[in-house]
Amino acid sequence: MEIDSSLTAIVTGGASGLGGAVAEAFAAKGARVAIFDLNEAAGEAHATAIGGIFCKVNVADEASVDTGLEAAQAAHGVARVLVNCAGVAPAIKTVGKENAPHPIDAYRRTIEVNLIGTFTMISRFAARLAAADPIGEERGVIVNTASVAAFDGQIGQAAYASSKAGVAGLTLPVARDLAQHRIRVVTIAPGIFLTPMLMGLPQAAQDSLGQQVPHPSRLGRPQEFAQMVESIVANPMLNGETIRLDGAIRMAPR
Repeated sequence: MEIDSSLTAIVTGGASGLGGAVAEAFAAKGARVAIFDLNEAAGEAHATAIGGIFCKVNVADEASVDTGLEAAQAAHGVARVLVNCAGVAPAIKTVGKENAPHPIDAYRRTIEVNLIGTFTMISRFAARLAAADPIGEERGVIVNTASVAAFDGQIGQAAYASSKAGVAGLTLPVARDLAQHRIRVVTIAPGIFLTPMLMGLPQAAQDSLGQQVPHPSRLGRPQEFAQMVESIVANPMLNGETIRLDGAIRMAPR
């Protein structure tokens, strides 16, 4: 599928970070982009900068997702590409200080945003797209964001790693579900990328993290994540797979 002025796309978590880079890359090629995010100020600013639209959407809330999809469709028509980048990343041990158990509310929120939110976006996006005419041999593409933590979860990542493992696990069955509608589903599992969270660390800390990557020995750039998304959209044989984008890193326990 070509990324050009005829393409309409939705990017969750598109106000900044990996999603922000995807939204910018798509818009640079002429695509009409809707940014779904909870950060209203950043989302509006980024949407204005790339010539897209912003919808304040909580991916963990069905009504919010439906409202956002309706607004995006009213502005741009039926979206052909969905890129799910919205997520949270708590760092809490299963048993913490003074033998305190992991707060279940924190675990539940992580699952609701990262896993259930991803699936909510997928199912509702695909339901609208299934009614559209195909473009050539396909109707559209869904790209999800997992993490290398899905496979190499570290200490303190029980909630995050299991939520991302769920995203990786739903990739193939959802691709099979949506094959009849000619909608592809692919997941990217990024390694250590220079997101806003890491940008807040001292340069020495950023360099130390980057040196853990075998090659190239640096933090991944959001533009490289966006480049992978573009490749997935362009290649019709990429379907039902989770792709590690990590410079060959395998995360240590801590």
